[in-house]
Amino acid sequence: MKIIFQVDGGIGKCIAANGVLKAVKAQYPDDELIVVSGYPEAFLCNDIIAENLRFSELQYFWQRHIQGQEFRVMAHNPYLETAFIKGDTHLIKVWCEMFGVQYNGEQPELFLTNREYNFFGNQFASQKPILLLQTSGGAKEQPNKYSWTRDMPRATAQKIVDAFANDYHVVHIRREDQLPLQNTTPVHADFRALFVLIAISAKRLFIDSFAQHAAAALSKPSVVCFIDQTVATQFGYDIHTNIIAHPPTKKPELKHAYLSKYNITGTPTEFPYSDESEIYNAEQIIELLKNDPKKEEAIIIKQTPKQSTKTKPKKKLQKA
Repeated sequence: MKIIFQVDGGIGKCIAANGVLKAVKAQYPDDELIVVSGYPEAFLCNDIIAENLRFSELQYFWQRHIQGQEFRVMAHNPYLETAFIKGDTHLIKVWCEMFGVQYNGEQPELFLTNREYNFFGNQFASQKPILLLQTSGGAKEQPNKYSWTRDMPRATAQKIVDAFANDYHVVHIRREDQLPLQNTTPVHADFRALFVLIAISAKRLFIDSFAQHAAAALSKPSVVCFIDQTVATQFGYDIHTNIIAHPPTKKPELKHAYLSKYNITGTPTEFPYSDESEIYNAEQIIELLKNDPKKEEAIIIKQTPKQSTKTKPKKKLQKA
């Protein structure tokens, strides 16, 4: 039987889908996986996938995979599932259970060839160890170039960069339309090249965007910033040190909130702070990047007010 697995969404969601596909293949080992997505580069070299197609490459799909054949379609959106909207279950688990697939803790995985490592690794070679940042996310056509619900405030990110610029080659994953940082090398490249860059970097600081999914899939522990605990639970990984923003200091206007508390684009009326400096504590993030904590379980670090930075941030262990 053929399983037609469709992924609607960005590259990060496609990377996470590799964990779902592992669970699907474990439950249906003899079935043929046909993956349809907007980012087939996330599924390259994955041996459990029989055919890896882009939405624009579906010529004669009906004749080849549907007409007169045994098949099942897995194409629903997990973001609309009750378990996901409640905010206490990880995306991969929700995705599996939505299709009646047993979830056994499967995690995403990316598959890179030695030639990719050699070719792209040479392009990113540096005399200093690489500190890799992703501080902005979202689609190129989005109206707001900065989204407070996802992106790291520019001043906070710059303070972190300045703390490491002497000892590290600070590389900043960003498009030309995203906010720049001083003392960094901006990079916008093919996603496969960026996967290699993530793999060879010495330290990593990310927001909830594709790079943190890729780092988890490549088993590269990173520091990842989330706007609240719910988002970290839905999208975070145990391998990372997941930082939760300061609690809100103002009551947000949530008149237009529908199936999530905040709009991912960063609606101004929903902003629950006086200004961006209240979201994250740069000094705490700097210390975490310096210390590289070793973990046996997920670490969720809830940011404390700036006046508390003389003490070591408390770590809350959250079992997967």
